Amino acid sequence: QVQLVESGGGLVQAGGSLRLSCAANGSIWSIGTMGWWRQGPGKQRELVASITTGGSTNYADSVKGRFTISRDNVKTTVYLQMSTLQPEDTAVYYCNAKIWTIGSSTFNDYWGQGTQVTVSS
Repeated sequence: QVQLVESGGGLVQAGGSLRLSCAANGSIWSIGTMGWWRQGPGKQRELVASITTGGSTNYADSVKGRFTISRDNVKTTVYLQMSTLQPEDTAVYYCNAKIWTIGSSTFNDYWGQGTQVTVSS
């Protein structure tokens, strides 16, 4: 079985910073693209940022220049450094990864449990 364990959420004032971490563990053969999604109050879940195995990144327009995604392939961990946070960034943030588990024949999507980020004005 595979788990994605997130940490780093919390309450921060507007203009502040937070760093989210997500560690994948379990019967992992290979990890493909990893990413962060978020779901704000009354909103649909949206992609915030993603990063491929080779390090290519993709960001939502709303976070470009403020958020940075990175990964440590040895530690099978993905990070999201969030700066200049705004109240509209308030959401539950979910880690996502495409993982090929031992005994599988393909990559499958796995999700973390979510971590709350609240930005006060």
